[in-house]
Amino acid sequence: MTGSTSPSDQIKRWSVAGGVVVEGDRCLLVQNRRKNGATDWSTPGGVIDHGESVLGGLGREVLEETGIEVGEWHGPLYRVEVDAPGFGFHMVAEAHRALTFSGELLIDDPDGIVIGAEFVTLDRASSLLGSAPVWVAEPLLAHLRDGVTDGRLFAYRLDGSSPVDRKVVRLQ
Repeated sequence: MTGSTSPSDQIKRWSVAGGVVVEGDRCLLVQNRRKNGATDWSTPGGVIDHGESVLGGLGREVLEETGIEVGEWHGPLYRVEVDAPGFGFHMVAEAHRALTFSGELLIDDPDGIVIGAEFVTLDRASSLLGSAPVWVAEPLLAHLRDGVTDGRLFAYRLDGSSPVDRKVVRLQ
């Protein structure tokens, strides 16, 4: 054996969870600063650590990023899968809705990615999510606008290998 690796060995596989926290007619979104300095908006959440349950990791992420402590979750509302071999990753995500929560907004993200958080109306969420990847914005807006809560899969393929030639294809 030579010890060589196949391209599939180079793919990072991420398990991710997003928290949909709604207060009245407003939804909690966080502003993220990416490595290239660009910013976008999403629900709070993130990568689930090895050995961590999805809901345990989601609760940890929401608390770290926003100061909000969730007592009870419902879901998954929807699931997202993104296959991006040219970018070296495959991501599987679940979104859950906070049924009970407490706390005040306080950003203390140990990863340094989240730089803002606010509860926003649906119209403002639609506007802010214009900066997010389609696999973040489309499923969340389907939940907020159309009431999607059936755990359906939103599947995408990310073609290309750089931001210049990137193309997102919706599979399901």
